[in-house]
Order: sequence, then structure tokens, then C-alpha cells
Amino acid sequence: MSPLRMDAAHDKGDESLHFLNRDQIEGFIRDGFLRIDGAFSPETAAAAREILWRDSSCDPNDRSTWTKPVIRLWDYPQQPFREAANMPVLHRAFDALVGEGRWVPRESLGTFPLRFPHPNDPGDTGWHVDASFPPDPPTDNYLQWRININSKGRALLMLFLFSDVGEDDAPTRIRVGSHQTMARLLAPAGEAGMPMMEISQAAASATQGGEEVSATGAAGTVYLCHPFILHAAQPHRGKTPRFMAQPPLAPRVPFQLSRADGNYSPVEQAIRLALSLN
Repeated sequence: MSPLRMDAAHDKGDESLHFLNRDQIEGFIRDGFLRIDGAFSPETAAAAREILWRDSSCDPNDRSTWTKPVIRLWDYPQQPFREAANMPVLHRAFDALVGEGRWVPRESLGTFPLRFPHPNDPGDTGWHVDASFPPDPPTDNYLQWRININSKGRALLMLFLFSDVGEDDAPTRIRVGSHQTMARLLAPAGEAGMPMMEISQAAASATQGGEEVSATGAAGTVYLCHPFILHAAQPHRGKTPRFMAQPPLAPRVPFQLSRADGNYSPVEQAIRLALSLN
């Protein structure tokens, strides 16, 4: 399938929460993601890449320095990253998908897995859902963190492309509609939720053979994904390294699956649909 998308270049600056059309909202609820082309400028992406190349200790003009299939760089608060994360088109999309006043603006962009053309297996290509809160007692081992039916601690998964990404350039794979399977598997665990690896393996097995989409696009493309969406990395088979950030959007208030006013966000609607609550 072709990803449901919008083009930021055609955004007329309407501050309405409903600047996403009905098809885009329904597509997000059904499929679990929305692609926004041109969410930030090529110039911003280039300025960010310059910083990332420097910190990677690799030379963009010398392939002999690309000695690993993946290099992980950590949080980046510099101006091009803050600018990319806070474009008006994205803020309006957050309002539309999560709810006005229900999310926390980002002051930085988190982990950057830089992927390079390389013969070795990167070793991190399994299907998974990103966890959002630590167990009790807490641990620094992220693989032991948890996910619950209210998506505690995470409002969206976001994929920010800082380089052009084609089908051969290790685009993140997205399993279409898997967020609804995740919701049904999580529901019996209630507020306590389930460990990331346990629920990811269960959801991957339950959706095996399902439709997949690759997160391709020009630099400046952003994918906004339901927090329950299954996704996976893959080896880089192309020629140009892939630069992408994958930060969460944090909720300002917890999601609620039972609201007296019925004012459910599309993220909540998708969970309710999976549980036959709508």
C-alpha cells in the first residue's frame, strides 16, 4: 500500500485542529501511521547531518571509515533538531492525533541509529514495539521496560528522516494495522502492562505475514505512528548512509479509554476500536 500522507508544502497555515482531513484521520486509526512530506526543510536536515557526521567519527567522503552497520548517537538539542521537532505543521498534527493540550513539546530529538552500507548483520532487525515506562523496581535496561493498554508515557512514535531514504537505504519497516493487535494483547494486563520483549514477540507472531510499509521519503519527511505500532530495522543495501531520529512524543495527560465527554483522540479511538468499545 502507499502510505497515507499529507504534504506540508500545501498546508495553508490553518490553525484548526482539524487540518487533517477525514481520510487521513481514519487512515491513522485503521493503519497506525501517517506520513508528512516536507515537515521540515532540506536545509535543516543538512545542518543536522553535519553535526551527526562529526559525532559519528565517520567521514562522508571516505567509505573506509564506515566500519559498522549501525552507530547509535544520543540526544540532540541543537538548533536544527529543535527546529525540526517544532515545526507548526507537526504541532498541528500532534493536536489532531493526540489532542490539544495533551502532549509535551520536544526540546531535542532522541536516539539516532545511523545505518551504513555494510556486509555485516546489524543485529537489531527484530519486530518490536517501543516501551514507555520502567518496571517496579526500576531498571536502566530498556529491554525490560513495559507497555500498557493506556500507553503510559508515550503518545506517539515518530520517525524523522534527516537524509533521503529509498527502499535500499535501510528504511524502518512498519507492520500496517499491528497497533490494533497490540491493543487486544495488552488489554488483559491492565495498568501493569507487559515487558517490551514479551509483548513484541507475541504481537509479531500474531501479525506474521501482515502487510508492511517501508518508511521511505526525502529528507524532511516525518512519520507519525501510533505508540502500539510494530516496526523493525533492516540491513542497509544501498550506497548512502541513512540518518533518522526515532523520538517519542510524550503525553501531558494520560490517555483515557472511557471519557464522559466522548472527546477521544484518534490514538484513543484506535485502541477503543481494537477493543470493540466504539
